[in-house]
Amino acid sequence: MATMKAFGITQYGGAHNIDLLTVPRPTPTGREILVKNLAVSLNPVDYKVRENFGDKSAAVGDSPRIMGYDSAGVVEEVGPEASVFKVGDEVYFAGVLNRSGSNAEYTVVDERIVGFKPKTQSFEDASAFPLTALTAWEGLVESLNIPVPSSPAEGQKKTLLVINGAGGVGSLVIQIAKKVLHIETVIATASRPESVDWCKKLGADHVINHRNTLSTELKHIGFSGVDYIFECFDLNHYWTAIGEIINPLARIVSINNAHGALDLSALFAKRATFSYEFMFTRPLFGFEMEKQHAILNRVAELTDAGVIVCTKTASSPLTLANLRKAHQQQESATLIGKAVLVVDSQSFL
Repeated sequence: MATMKAFGITQYGGAHNIDLLTVPRPTPTGREILVKNLAVSLNPVDYKVRENFGDKSAAVGDSPRIMGYDSAGVVEEVGPEASVFKVGDEVYFAGVLNRSGSNAEYTVVDERIVGFKPKTQSFEDASAFPLTALTAWEGLVESLNIPVPSSPAEGQKKTLLVINGAGGVGSLVIQIAKKVLHIETVIATASRPESVDWCKKLGADHVINHRNTLSTELKHIGFSGVDYIFECFDLNHYWTAIGEIINPLARIVSINNAHGALDLSALFAKRATFSYEFMFTRPLFGFEMEKQHAILNRVAELTDAGVIVCTKTASSPLTLANLRKAHQQQESATLIGKAVLVVDSQSFL
């Protein structure tokens, strides 16, 4: 049996539980492809999976858990039913929660959730895109139901609030909303000078402080409410404020699962619509998976055209020490943009 090196865990818990392991090298079947990972990036889901979403006492199982939900690399092998990609193609993908991830030499992934890597981007920069780009696009276009206009003049004369605009997802939401969907007013939240500057650089029209009362902050810039809210940090923490500032017949999307039941009564009189965005839904349930292939290809085209820019703000070689450090950085909730780890000759030694 062929083997490979991977970073994973055999016990849920802290970042110190991540180790360099020898595991079976996967073989693609059906519409799967085998990708040689050349760069990966991290997201909060990495440490959440490492902690088993809070249930650290549970057993990992017979096989190690390999995290990693962003990768850019080269197709090494294709399954017997794969038709989109061939060996040697440069690709990028996010993957799925119930399969081994990209913190490994190789990853098997269904080709329907893989896109062609942006031609103008290095593997390092391309790896920063997949999960956040898919989340931002699905949340804006599908959950918030914002139409994709054929020209800037057809963009909606409405207002979008992005809570936590400087995070990985928020950084793509700002760009897609402003530069692709052409929403008239994009307001982001941030609290540090460097994160405020980052949001403005990406295209936010206004930046307000999420450490203050949001309704007051909005009034300071001349708004009594907003038409869309994209919540990217803590749904429970902002739920009351969201109910106060959402306009009638408006829409809300969150990428964070609520802790306990949400009181939806605040939305009743306003007829506001609330929905979740979970990028892993399609691959987990095998539902319309090819749409993620299409989204990633569209994002690649927009990136190659200079419409969307890379959100990488930190990069280092992929090593055990650097991966553990990157997990801890994700847990701190202070990272602006995305952190990338690049595979080199020392990565799996």
